[in-house]
Amino acid sequence: MRNRLLGSCIPTHGCGIPQAHGSSLRARGRGLPVFHAQMDRSLRCNYVDRSPPRQTESDFSVEKYGAKTREKEECDEQLLADYAALLAFHVASVAALTGIADEQNRLPKKFRPLDLALLGMAAHKLSRIVAKDRITSILRAPFVTYIRSAGAGEVEEEPRGRGVQRGIGQLISCPYCVAPWCARALAFGFIFAPRAARFFAGILASVAMSDFLHRAYLAAKEKI
Repeated sequence: MRNRLLGSCIPTHGCGIPQAHGSSLRARGRGLPVFHAQMDRSLRCNYVDRSPPRQTESDFSVEKYGAKTREKEECDEQLLADYAALLAFHVASVAALTGIADEQNRLPKKFRPLDLALLGMAAHKLSRIVAKDRITSILRAPFVTYIRSAGAGEVEEEPRGRGVQRGIGQLISCPYCVAPWCARALAFGFIFAPRAARFFAGILASVAMSDFLHRAYLAAKEKI
């Protein structure tokens, strides 16, 4: 009797499914295609986002060297070509002198620590004399512009002009740039003229030690 009353209260379709349940199932059935379409779109988006980026073609042009700087003069193509010429001359001269020394069986098997210390101090002082000394500014004048005094008998300069003039000015006004050239000259002097080269290197090393003693004296004097 109770089942009959419940059955009479809930309307049914011909298949025996309650009307309320049937409408909800139909609504779900209509929503399934939309759900699948959204899933397909999200999967496609994820696939596209996770795909590896396309690699751009490599650009080895010299013009790109100075693309991100404001100092365009330092990245000029002609200046870079002059740097290449200076580098080629440096490498070629080192190779030629090494070949001559090897043919004459003059190349040392190893450097003694004393020779390395002497070469290092001499190359340091020689590079400072070439690039910063006030007296040798007459040699740099055709390639650089005087800026100000740097103290301790040294000056601050900057390269001028374009092309070869600026390239040489960059080289001879920078002690770090000219130091390899000085070290090369001294090292091959040790090979081809060892007595004269060691004497000259000893003079430069003594001047370098004197410079450091002068600076130590001034620093100690300021503390008193």
